[in-house]
Amino acid sequence: MKNICSICAKIYIMNTNTSHETTIHYPELTMFQMVERVKELHPNSPAYEFYDKQTTFRQLIIKIEQAARAFIAFGVRKGDVVTICMPNTPQAVVVFYALNRIGAVSNMIHPLSAVNEIASFLTFAESSMILTLDSFYEKVHQAIEKVPHKVIVLTTRIQDELPLFKKIGYIATTGRKFLKNPNRPNDLLYSDFLKKGTSNITLPKIEYNPSKHCSILYSGGTSSLPKGICLSDKNFNATALQSTYAIQQEIGVGDTMLSCMPIFHGFGLGINIHTALINGCCCVLMPSFNGKSYAEMLIKKQPNFIAGVPTIFEALLHIKELDKADLSCLKGMFCGGDSLSIELKKKVDCFLKEHNASIQIREGYGLTECVSASCLTPKDSYREGSIGLPFPDTVYCIVKPETDEEVAPMEEGEIILKGPSVMNGYLKNEEETKKTLRRLSDGDIWLYTGDLGYMDKDGYIYFKQRIKRMIVTNGYNVYPSQIENYIDSCEEVSYSCVIGVKDERRMQRVKAFIVLKDGVSPTEEVKNRIMNQLKLHVSAYALPREIEFRNELPKTLVGKVAYRVLEEQEKVNT
Repeated sequence: MKNICSICAKIYIMNTNTSHETTIHYPELTMFQMVERVKELHPNSPAYEFYDKQTTFRQLIIKIEQAARAFIAFGVRKGDVVTICMPNTPQAVVVFYALNRIGAVSNMIHPLSAVNEIASFLTFAESSMILTLDSFYEKVHQAIEKVPHKVIVLTTRIQDELPLFKKIGYIATTGRKFLKNPNRPNDLLYSDFLKKGTSNITLPKIEYNPSKHCSILYSGGTSSLPKGICLSDKNFNATALQSTYAIQQEIGVGDTMLSCMPIFHGFGLGINIHTALINGCCCVLMPSFNGKSYAEMLIKKQPNFIAGVPTIFEALLHIKELDKADLSCLKGMFCGGDSLSIELKKKVDCFLKEHNASIQIREGYGLTECVSASCLTPKDSYREGSIGLPFPDTVYCIVKPETDEEVAPMEEGEIILKGPSVMNGYLKNEEETKKTLRRLSDGDIWLYTGDLGYMDKDGYIYFKQRIKRMIVTNGYNVYPSQIENYIDSCEEVSYSCVIGVKDERRMQRVKAFIVLKDGVSPTEEVKNRIMNQLKLHVSAYALPREIEFRNELPKTLVGKVAYRVLEEQEKVNT
């Protein structure tokens, strides 16, 4: 047996006959308890840093328990749902673990979600409270007016977590615009909310239940509303422990993770936050990605680990501030959320070498349905086009699509997998759950990914394409049929088709082709009316960057719009 981590003292790796039969011991602990365990061992080590202000693990646990008591004071109990609509800030991290501490469920949503989307998330999850930034307060309240039940808004402020000199500067500029928020009855500042968490409030006994939902993340539905992915403590902890092993690199106290991937994203929450924290690694929190600020953080903070989507690493290649940067600090660079092209990998590896880093960029693959990554390129080996080897205790299989018939090595089929990180199911959606999670002849539950790929004779996995229509822009999944539904509901529109087109910065951008009804002219005014309608229903990152009006669109033999023809036409045009 091999002890892989100084913090996770009881996590052992047992190597059996092959590298694919590794077994990890998964402690029967909640996510909060995993972080609390680090506090017991290293109380004075920094848990996170936010604009140069550090918070130790001891301080983090105090903050979590104070917030947990405040939720108890407001009547939140085990199983209740509270929505977190936040970027990467200390308050978001604290509240996520505070809800876990009392057995409540965190409902993680994108703060750039449209008003109607936020309303749908709150209604669907039956969320009684929502945590958001003061800059998003007005939009959130517009959404709440559409929710059939009462929702309390907890409003946070960036300046509350800034060092004094930065706090003064922020309030004098950006922050002063939102000082009036919250401004409606029953809503309150997060700082005032915390005052309710007095020490005389008793926190409930911690209960670990691997089948209990502890957090809901969202994945787009192919034809309707996004699906709520129900994840457990076991799912998150398994992902963190498996990725710790798969990294093949010591990660612990004294290390830093540049945590830019958002907390409402499985990659951001599962890897950038939870994996880092349970290993005693300090999360350097970044609320948003900006090329220049990211470069400044790399130079100033010298992080040991960075994880992001291809667009982040593509951007690094073109930032002049990094021309002479020393990146020898890096122990690991991990890419997920979208396919890393062979060409981009070569460019990034060259960039790393030129900047004194002794590592290569490593590609991972996964789905929110298993929290985040479940497959990773090995540390010192790379097979061109491969997404690597499955995590320990995760088994991949390639089958004929929609069946359980395994195909031969190198033969293309649907990627399915099983393991301890696989979700409990979709919230209130048994039909989709049954399609995605299937008990096969071995008696185990397998996750059908909807992705095509193949496996070589050594077990390396190769991703080819998605079975279902999906666009990935800046690492976020966009489902064309959802946008088409909203476009087609506009009174000027006959029908539409949405595709992803190549984009140097985003990898893909969303483009809509629209056929207008007879008598409607393709004017800028019509285009603006359609876009204004979309903004009510579609997240900012998923909005079409381009609209093209056509008299007709290509059709298949059965009369459906031939979206692949449009994709090919765009490839030729670009």
